[in-house]
Amino acid sequence: MNLFLRQAELKDVEFIAELSSQLGYKTSLEKIQNRISEILNNADNCVYVIIDNENIIGWIHGFYSLRVESDSFVEIGGLVVDENYRRKGVGKILVTKVIEWACSKKSNKIRVRCNTLRKETHVFYDRIGFIETKEQKIFDMELA
Repeated sequence: MNLFLRQAELKDVEFIAELSSQLGYKTSLEKIQNRISEILNNADNCVYVIIDNENIIGWIHGFYSLRVESDSFVEIGGLVVDENYRRKGVGKILVTKVIEWACSKKSNKIRVRCNTLRKETHVFYDRIGFIETKEQKIFDMELA
């Protein structure tokens, strides 16, 4: 593998969408383009892609989270590695980049939330040093 890591760009939208669909996240290219544009223009967010031989094989999104009841932290909002590159260290490289970004923000904690059904993901985060701190339910409400 000849890996190269860089900040995502709007030209990466199709690849990011394709990778996201591997985890079942279906959305339009226009929506992903709008989201990435907003993220790239917000200093409290980062999004990186990792490339092997000119092909984007993974992406990660991190964001700075402020809370009233607890200290601020950086959260991983999304991480996808191409199914053909999993268990080869690619995810760890992406997480390490967001950890570096978190440190540049003077954050002393990084958090990630995982779907309870994605057991392999739990093992991945445990293996790279994350500690499970709680389980929770998420409640959404659609607004007009």
